[in-house]
Amino acid sequence: MGEVVATPTGNTDTAARPWHRAENALAGALLALTALLPLAEGAGRLAGVGNLIPGSIPLVQHLTLLIAVVGGAIAARDRKLLALSTATFLPERFKEPARVASAMVGVSVCTCLAYGSWTFAMVEREAGDIVAFGLPVWVFVWAMAPGFAVLGLRMAWTSSPSLAGRAICLAGVIVPVALASWESLGELPLLQYGALALLGSAVLGMPIFAVIGGLAALLFWYEYTPVTAVPLAAYQLSGQPLLPAIPLFTLGGYILAEGGASQRLVRVFSTWLGWLPGGLAVTTTVAFAFFTSFTGASGVTILSLGGLILPVLVKSRYSREFSLGLMTASGSIGLLFPPSLAVILYGVYSRTPLNELFLGGLIPGCLLVALVAAWGVRHGRIAERGQRKFEPAQARAAMREAKWELLLPLVVIGGIFSGIATLVEAAAVTVLYAFVIECFVHHDLSLRTGLPKLAVECCTLVGGVLLILGVALGFTNYLIDAQVPDLALEWVQSHIESKLVFLLALNILLLIVGCMMDIFSAILVVVPLIAPMAAAYGVDPVHLGIIFLANLELGYLTPPVGMNLFLASYRFGIPLTKVYRSVVPFLLILFGGVLLITYLPFLTLALVR
Repeated sequence: MGEVVATPTGNTDTAARPWHRAENALAGALLALTALLPLAEGAGRLAGVGNLIPGSIPLVQHLTLLIAVVGGAIAARDRKLLALSTATFLPERFKEPARVASAMVGVSVCTCLAYGSWTFAMVEREAGDIVAFGLPVWVFVWAMAPGFAVLGLRMAWTSSPSLAGRAICLAGVIVPVALASWESLGELPLLQYGALALLGSAVLGMPIFAVIGGLAALLFWYEYTPVTAVPLAAYQLSGQPLLPAIPLFTLGGYILAEGGASQRLVRVFSTWLGWLPGGLAVTTTVAFAFFTSFTGASGVTILSLGGLILPVLVKSRYSREFSLGLMTASGSIGLLFPPSLAVILYGVYSRTPLNELFLGGLIPGCLLVALVAAWGVRHGRIAERGQRKFEPAQARAAMREAKWELLLPLVVIGGIFSGIATLVEAAAVTVLYAFVIECFVHHDLSLRTGLPKLAVECCTLVGGVLLILGVALGFTNYLIDAQVPDLALEWVQSHIESKLVFLLALNILLLIVGCMMDIFSAILVVVPLIAPMAAAYGVDPVHLGIIFLANLELGYLTPPVGMNLFLASYRFGIPLTKVYRSVVPFLLILFGGVLLITYLPFLTLALVR
């Protein structure tokens, strides 16, 4: 899974700060426009005056493409691009050479993608298509070219503090130039060598987008298809009408997490559930699930709530190991609840109705929360000996204080399911609602300092995710062109006859995928492979979606490289081996829950059908 890496010292040069501030301001402006345009669109429709801003929908979709470019550049600047965490196991003296080697390959990939984007932009310039307000399509496409170039330069710059190390990385530009001039592609097994170099670099810490994008470019190139195919696929993301919901819901979650919503909600759950045996553990599980549904499976919940909850758990006589495991496991447990970004993306890409996916995920999501909470109750009977009484007055007071945050899910879900607002408009309403609550009702968030900071953090995360989605779509297009899903289906049907055996094999496959790949790229790469197989065995599409997401949720806890494991280690300063031990009971419990979800389809389909 991906790892969030701290900003290196070499990236804070005084001369670069004005440029950094300009990037940050651009990121904030893009997010603001992406939120304001859908709000205007929805307001005009509800007022009966029609579309207030003609062309706003395609413009917002293309603004999301720019968010990917700018956010990716900032993520590279701050070394926060999602990457495998395996390089952290290397001895200290090998870490810098590993970064240099992987960055050299990354520079090669970025050079290919930048050239392909520039070529694609020139083609679009000849076509002369317009997005809105006279803005040509080719301008947005062209933005990808300098974007990938900046990514390559920053990967080289942050790989080493020495000029020699950075120069070695930049030498990666030579590789695609040499390959482009190679006349006899079949004389050497270049495909095998290239794939090994990319996979080896992934293990050494090269960002996931470069791994997937490099594999896609290499495969297309070996089939004599222009490398433009990968940027073309990335641009196709801007044609997805629901894509802007990803940055908007993420921004809303960041605003809630950065403000005082976490303390207010924890107090609500504590006053209402704290009287139960293990009430504090139950409170932790429910609070984490609530926040994860808005922030997505990005680890934001662990980073924002972890420091608040851990001291309280330890003070209440829960063991430190149990407390660490509980928070690490709960950090992605709300993945199935609306308005989860993972559910949205799965629905968009698999063409499964979102309302059915959200309904289908309610009971399985509650089951997983209940399993973790039940394990907390077991430990709480021992730890919380002085069990407190339920205080109705305190519970009502906590609800009054947090009433605006508690109403937010009803506003979002009600708007979507009632048809009053589209998904993107509901996401924009989430941003506006959270902004008003935290800045003007509770005054927990500063307009001058807090809001710009979290806008940059949001854009950084979203940019890294969208980069992966774009290149993953290119890789998926190659798989489809090469008829890989059909071949995989034929092989599976010839070796597996039972539907039950197929589902078990699917669980094992998805568990492996979940611990090695982030959920967003897994949706684009893996779903096209498993969807036709599941259909052949009569698996309901909604059931398949919940199986997929529940397994990937479990992958966040799976050693050795589950994302939540590294985030917990980073947040609490605890060695990874101790984090591994702390999550083992929760991993086994949740795996049992995933099996129940898999083999009892009525849990998913009861509300849908």
